[in-house]
Amino acid sequence: MTTPAHPDTFYGSIPVFRGFASLMDPALYSPLPDDWTIGVADIVESTRAIAEARYKAVNMAGASVIAAISNALAGREFPFVFGGDGASFAVAPDDLDRTREAMAATATWVEESLNLVMRVALVPVSAVRAQGFDVRVARFGPSANLSYAMFSGGGLGWAETAMKRGEFAVPKAAPGTQPDLTGLSCRFEEIPSVRGLILSVLVVPARAADATAFRKVIEDLVALVERSPDAGRPVPPDGPPLTWPPSGNKYEVATRRGSLLKRRAFVLANTLFVYVIMRFGLSVGGFVPKTYVQQVVENSDFRKYDDGLRMILDCTPELEQGLTKVLAEAAAAGTVRYGLHRQDAAMMTCFAPSVTRSDHVHFIDGARGGYASAATALKATMAA
Repeated sequence: MTTPAHPDTFYGSIPVFRGFASLMDPALYSPLPDDWTIGVADIVESTRAIAEARYKAVNMAGASVIAAISNALAGREFPFVFGGDGASFAVAPDDLDRTREAMAATATWVEESLNLVMRVALVPVSAVRAQGFDVRVARFGPSANLSYAMFSGGGLGWAETAMKRGEFAVPKAAPGTQPDLTGLSCRFEEIPSVRGLILSVLVVPARAADATAFRKVIEDLVALVERSPDAGRPVPPDGPPLTWPPSGNKYEVATRRGSLLKRRAFVLANTLFVYVIMRFGLSVGGFVPKTYVQQVVENSDFRKYDDGLRMILDCTPELEQGLTKVLAEAAAAGTVRYGLHRQDAAMMTCFAPSVTRSDHVHFIDGARGGYASAATALKATMAA
């Protein structure tokens, strides 16, 4: 296969599209070069962790993979997608060794610091294509500040299944190894619904589904959401709630190096400083709180596509009923499989290596199970 661009410049050469409603346009997606590698990570038994109300720990683990790799690559852009209890991404050949080390270190850190088991795998794109699947990527810009990757072709799903079979596994690093998680934090509080409920939505094609029919269902769903207030965005215009000390303080402490006492003292002092300048709107060293909050809202990744549609929506009752009706009819027609999970709040996990830049990343999930619970609901319908 002819690669669309040299691997070192491939991702940056893909044009950014702005309107989410056009996400199913195949012309927006470019095939990954054959010598690139897919990375996948997820939390083993995340359902049990969620049943124990460890929602924030699960999300922190999922986001940590993206943070560790981004820092290992010195902030260089690479395509990734956050899945709640894990993440998927792709890297060029020159970045493979650094990525493997970061993934191995993250798996160790997740086990030792969060008491969760993370499995990680690196799957060559060539191996995916040998199975008849593809990996194509697009870049969606939710704002002028940054873009998020969207994936199609079925390859990510196959890679995740292969990882769960134990294939392409990356062994975890030696005990005590810690990745560079600079910029990973969870200082904002839960975001309560203001329209009725927070709905986690996961929609994938049914086996042997007609591609045209599936595309129409996704476009119909997105059109419904686009007509709702602020497209169902769960982050309010004035940003998520912020208190001190943050309820997720212990997770940020775990991301830092050094003695526990020094880590706690640093995080408490740092979060207090941030709380004061945010609370009183103080501009410090190029940091303008009002601008930052606006960027937090705009940069939130509350909807995405990675071989299926994922959304975290603040729903009116009418929107929930409309979405459920479309999905039930499409499932009955053999076009989609789907999972929904209802909760009263959303939550945010942030990756902001530099708060003076506009491209800080904010991962959104439901605060009572989110994507992982929607996936459990999807699996239940498959079994039925």
